[in-house]
Amino acid sequence: MDALIYTAMSGAERALRGQQVHANNLANMDTAGFRANMELATASKLPGYGYDDRHMTQLQANAVNTRQGTLKATGRELDVAISGDGFFAVQGPTGEAYTRAGAITLDADGTMTVNGMQLLGEGGPITLPPFRKIEIGQDGTVSILGQGTTAEMQVIDKLKLVKAEGSELTKNEAGLLVARDGQPLQVDNTVQVRAGHLEGSNVSAIEEMVATMSLNRTFEIQMKLFKASDSMNEVGNRLISG
Repeated sequence: MDALIYTAMSGAERALRGQQVHANNLANMDTAGFRANMELATASKLPGYGYDDRHMTQLQANAVNTRQGTLKATGRELDVAISGDGFFAVQGPTGEAYTRAGAITLDADGTMTVNGMQLLGEGGPITLPPFRKIEIGQDGTVSILGQGTTAEMQVIDKLKLVKAEGSELTKNEAGLLVARDGQPLQVDNTVQVRAGHLEGSNVSAIEEMVATMSLNRTFEIQMKLFKASDSMNEVGNRLISG
C-alpha cells in the first residue's frame, strides 16, 4: 500500500510536467524556427534499506524534436532557412547557442542578428559594410555588392552552420538550443540553406492535443490509485487496531 502511494504520486507529477511541456509547444506553434520539446522520464528505485519495492518517476531534461518545419517563401534577401538537418549559430546571453530561426535583421552597426542575438559566421559575429545588394548562398556564404560600385559580388563571411542529433541538444533558460556537454558544435559543411525562405515551427497541433489528452487520462488514473491506496491503508489500520 505504501509502495503504491509512491508510484501514484510520482506518476501524477510526471503527467503534470508533461502537460506543461505540451502546453508550451502549442503556445509556440506560430513561432518561426521553434523546435518542439519532448518530455523524458524513467523509473527509478528509492535508495535505502526497506525501500527496494518503491519506485518513483525520475524526470529528465527534455529532448528536442529536430523534425523540419514547413518552409515558406518570403522573397526577402535576409530571410534564410535550413534545408534538411542543421542549425544556425548565434551568440546567446551565456555563450554560443543554436536556432532554426532565420529572419535576419541588421543593427545600427550592420551586424547581422536573429531575434536580437548576433548571428555567427565562421570568424565570429558578421558585420556588413554599406551595400546595395546581398546574397546568401546555399552553403551559407554571405556576399554583398557595395555601395557606389558595379563590381562583382564580394564574399564577406560564411554563416556558421552546425549539425547535431536531438539527443545531443537541450534548451537553456532563454529557450535556445545548446549542446548537452556544454561545448560549441563544430562547423558542418554539408548543411545547406535556402535564401528568401523562413521555416515555421515543427509543432504538430494534432500530436500535441492527443498527447495532452493521454496525459489527462494518466493523471486521473494515478489519482484513482492514490485514493485506492488510501482506502486500503484505512482498512489495514482498522484491522490492526481491532
